[in-house]
Parts: sequence; C-alpha cells; structure tokens
Amino acid sequence: MSIRLGILGYGNLGRGVEASIKQNDDMELVAVFTRRDPSTVTINTPGAKVYHQDELENMTDDIDVLMICGGSATDLPEMTPKYAALYNVIDSFDTHANIPTHFANVDAAATKAGKIGIISCGWDPGMFSINRLYAHSILPVGKDYTFWGRGVSQGHSDAIRRIEGVKDARQYTVPIEDALNAVRSGSNPELTTRQKHLRECYVVAEEGADKAKIEEAIKTMPNYFADYDTTVTFISEEELKANHSGLPHGGSVIYTGTTGEGNKHVIEYKLDLDSNPEFTGSVLVAYARAAYRMNKEGVSGAKTVFDIAPAYLSPLSGDEIRHNYL
Repeated sequence: MSIRLGILGYGNLGRGVEASIKQNDDMELVAVFTRRDPSTVTINTPGAKVYHQDELENMTDDIDVLMICGGSATDLPEMTPKYAALYNVIDSFDTHANIPTHFANVDAAATKAGKIGIISCGWDPGMFSINRLYAHSILPVGKDYTFWGRGVSQGHSDAIRRIEGVKDARQYTVPIEDALNAVRSGSNPELTTRQKHLRECYVVAEEGADKAKIEEAIKTMPNYFADYDTTVTFISEEELKANHSGLPHGGSVIYTGTTGEGNKHVIEYKLDLDSNPEFTGSVLVAYARAAYRMNKEGVSGAKTVFDIAPAYLSPLSGDEIRHNYL
C-alpha cells in the first residue's frame, strides 16, 4: 500500500515535493491544499485533487503524512503545530535561532494527538546538521564551518517578499572565498558571521513603494540579514524573470579536527544543487516515509533529523540496505 501524502502550500517547495513523490513508488500524492482559490491552481499529478486549506479539518482519514510547504518567517510557526494536532507532519523550518521554540510547540501538539512532527528537514537544517553532528561526535577536538551558496535562499527570499511594498524578490547567499580557503587549509580561523558570507538581494518593488524603507527593513531584519554585509538592488519584474528565475543553491560543511599527537583531519560534505526546492522536497519526502513508519510503531511527538535512523528513510528492506550500501 502506498503512503498517502498531502501537500499544504503549492509554491516552489510544494512543487518540489510533488516532483519527488513521482520518483518514489511507495508514495502517492492524494491532495494539494492551498490558501488560494483551488480552481486557480493546476498541479502536475493526475488523480490528485486541489482543496482549500480549510478542508484539512475534514480529511484526516485520507492522508498519512502532511507536507507543510510554507515559509519559516510566518507560516510554519503557526501551521506546523496546528496541523500536528491532526496529522503526521513534515516541515522545513529553517530559522536556526528559533528551532528550539518551534520544536517545543510542535512537540506539545503532536504528542497530545499521538502523531509525529518532523521539523527542519532539508539540507540546512537537515543534511548539513547531520554532518555537523557526526563530525563533532567522531572528532571531539575540532571545529565546524558551514558555507552556503552561491545560491538562492528560499526562506530569505520569502522573508523579503513579506515586507510591505515588495512585489517579488530573490536573495543570493555568497560565500567569501578567502574565508573558504582559510578553512580548507586546516588553519581553524576564527570567523564572524559577517566574514563568511555576503547577502545579495534583488527586489521588485510595488509601484510607489518607499524603496529606502524596504532596504532598511531588509538590512536590519534579525536572524536573516542584520549580521551580514547585505546589498539590495531594485530591478524590474522583467529583469527578475529573465535573470533570476532559477533556484540553484548548495554549500559545504567543513570540519577540521585532531587526534593523537596533533594529527589533523578535514571532513567536507558538499552539495551543488540545480534546484534548491526540488532537492529540499526530496529530503522531505524521504522523511515522510520515516514519519509514517515510526508512527505505525507507536512513536509520537516532535522529531528532527537527529532522531531518525537512516534505515527509516529508505524504501529498501534491512537486508537490501546492508547488501547494497554497507
């Protein structure tokens, strides 16, 4: 029997989840839920239906795992705890500083309902988080560095779009090459947030909007831009579509540690992604399999990628996993 999935939110990430479901034979997309008029939303899965999100209250028997594909700035803090009271849920909450609070809120709702809520799935937080933890556990004397980009951050772009007067926006995270090279050399430099990355923002303003006010709101936004050197460039909607329509991303987790009498070790995990939302969506779908399986075993409450054994992510049996990958 297929694992029945629902998608809440049909933006870039929602479409990425949909694309991934098609590549997983044990998954089935049952429905897409939207805040928009459902008649205006066309999806790419024959047989799946589009509903207004209000219908989620009535479809708990039809969906095994709900994939919540909203933005971390305002959507997920409200949506994930709300729907964890009804469904097993997955989200990609990526405001690192607020993860403990978000976890606690989801845990309370999911535990009471006997459901699982896996939060902060994706590649960072997500795959990068796992590699940071592995490295620190294996080499306790050492230091980790995370570099993102150059690429489009969906969460940061969404945060800009929520600013009054912004019609559309793309935000590129750009690693500073000198810092990257210093880390790879194994010299363990002390780097501030500002020394590791730049943030480039390309913004389409609404007609008549106060551009100076928008720029100030971006550059002072806590948890997103305030700690970085940030440039804001206002462009036309046509230029945004022509030059910034793709959603590439990537980055590296680099860890330098020592053992014995000063033997040095460098671990690097690197991603180079043509499509940030399609890769992130693929991570969410793998963890949906884990949520379904674990809940069937009686597990409930909030979980992160740290709490999920890798075997739960694969459609293969334990024997097949050991034979093919161990």
